[in-house]
Amino acid sequence: MTQSSSGRSIRRLGIVAIKNITYLFLVFCFIATGLHGGIKEDVKIILRTEYGDSIVFSMKKISLDKEVKAKIEPKVRQRFFKDFIYVWTIEIKKGEKVYGLLDNVKGKSMPITFLVIFDSKGSILNSHIVKYREPYGGEISSPKWMNQFKGRNASSHFVVGNDIDGISGATISVYSMSAGIMKLSLLFPKIKSLL
Repeated sequence: MTQSSSGRSIRRLGIVAIKNITYLFLVFCFIATGLHGGIKEDVKIILRTEYGDSIVFSMKKISLDKEVKAKIEPKVRQRFFKDFIYVWTIEIKKGEKVYGLLDNVKGKSMPITFLVIFDSKGSILNSHIVKYREPYGGEISSPKWMNQFKGRNASSHFVVGNDIDGISGATISVYSMSAGIMKLSLLFPKIKSLL
């Protein structure tokens, strides 16, 4: 190996290390702000907009069991962002409850925070992008695209191009969100007893 090729290899490693450190810093900033950075308030606004001001809801942090994760992650080919998720139990009418699961998926370089609302049987009632941090691909936040998930459940298909429409310029976000929503659809029946 010549001295110049050795120098190029070191520079490449340095660039990769800087990119990794930058990504870790951004993830740390995201985690540090977490629900205290307005996400919790954004979810409250979404829920009140969806169901009105008279709803009663509570939030709970649910730890994800390693066995549950081990069953779900290979099916969707996506890992859970953290070892827990936040779940809102929403009483919309006397005795009628729906459940909102908040999670994150990785976009091209930043997390996408999203909320999926399920009925008590595990069918998706609605889904929302709570926080989209990428400069491109924000079209996945559109109600038209998000409405594709309504009525789906743990036994539904979430194949981009067949069951889910793609969006030009948002390919990574589309695939990540489709897998993320499928992941929560598979998770909901497994955690419902904890709610």
